Amino acid sequence: MKAKKGFNLREICGEQIIVAEGRENIDFTNIISMNESSALLWRSVQGKEFTLDDLADILVENYMIDENTPLDRERALKDSKAMLEKWIEAGIVEE
Repeated sequence: MKAKKGFNLREICGEQIIVAEGRENIDFTNIISMNESSALLWRSVQGKEFTLDDLADILVENYMIDENTPLDRERALKDSKAMLEKWIEAGIVEE
């Protein structure tokens, strides 16, 4: 997988939004807002090849369930898969 060129994360009025840059990417019918976790994933993989496992690794490395317990790998995979499916549906990644 790879994030498509021309789609960049920007903060607009306090919201993390994917902005399509370039004439070929202009389509305002599908504005993509991202929460903190999805924005972290996007920034981490933009411009790189990545896999579902890469996304899960990023979540595990950056989030704790509580003060002493890292995010469970199985939960991270499930959450990453759901996010990746949304990105594919939105057309902002290439397989």
